[in-house]
Amino acid sequence: MLRYALQRISGVIPTLFVIITASFFIIRLAPGGPFDEEQTLPPEIKANLEAAYGLDQPLLVQYGRYMRGLLVGDFGPSFKFKDFSVTELIAQGLPISLTIGLAAVLLAMLVGIPLGALAALRRNTASDYGIMGFAVLGIALPGFVIGPLFALIFGLYLGVLPVAGYESGQPQYLVLPIVTLALPVIAYIARLTRGSLLEVLRSNFVRTARAKGLSPMRVLFRHALRPALLPVVSYLGPATAFVVTGSLVVESVFGLPGTGRYLVQGAINRDYTLVMGMIVVYGAITLLCNLIADLLYGWLDPRVRYE
Repeated sequence: MLRYALQRISGVIPTLFVIITASFFIIRLAPGGPFDEEQTLPPEIKANLEAAYGLDQPLLVQYGRYMRGLLVGDFGPSFKFKDFSVTELIAQGLPISLTIGLAAVLLAMLVGIPLGALAALRRNTASDYGIMGFAVLGIALPGFVIGPLFALIFGLYLGVLPVAGYESGQPQYLVLPIVTLALPVIAYIARLTRGSLLEVLRSNFVRTARAKGLSPMRVLFRHALRPALLPVVSYLGPATAFVVTGSLVVESVFGLPGTGRYLVQGAINRDYTLVMGMIVVYGAITLLCNLIADLLYGWLDPRVRYE
């Protein structure tokens, strides 16, 4: 297992390096710059600003300076948010995005796996049809529909939860965003668990376990559930990265000060360092989530490690 883990970990850093390098040159070579929208800016002042931020230097020099800063955790200054560095902006919003993203994935696992297992064990019954109907609905409805609907029901009609904003130490502000993010993931996990578990329950080793007189719950938890979770683990890696990094819509609907807005604002304003900072953070999160999924997959299925 250790060798398998080291092989997977050794591929993360080169992949992140390629992502950073490609993103740096693509952003710099794109038309326009961070100060091009300043229509009234005299050429002399614009040249001074570019010199102050090092944008007048050759591209390779800028790249080398940026990579040296990354090695010490410095993402550079923001071109538009002049009172903050990129590191400070990310530090402000990332805890919120990570909290709602990871909580949504945890909720999806705690709800989706039992629902999928229940649907598989009660195949072609009312429970199965109801759970799969819920799953289809959860997949079909996007977050910008579910979020306002929840805010209308639980915030305005029932008045039990706040509908927008965030106050530190007040977890009730995160309930609706977390549930909104978790619903489609719950639906996918339930469908994957049901389909995989039905296939495993038909396998020979499960028939052997039943023939030995083991109880249905013992067969499920000791023999069937572990191999049935392999497709779920494969899905959870990219799903976790997507939920954590793709919560912009939910953050906008509920007025949360997350990091998603910085990526959009940075792209619109051509704020090179802010966009690069978000790409580095999102890329690292995506690679880390997929690494954890690979390690879990290898733990669940030893055949992967030996291959």
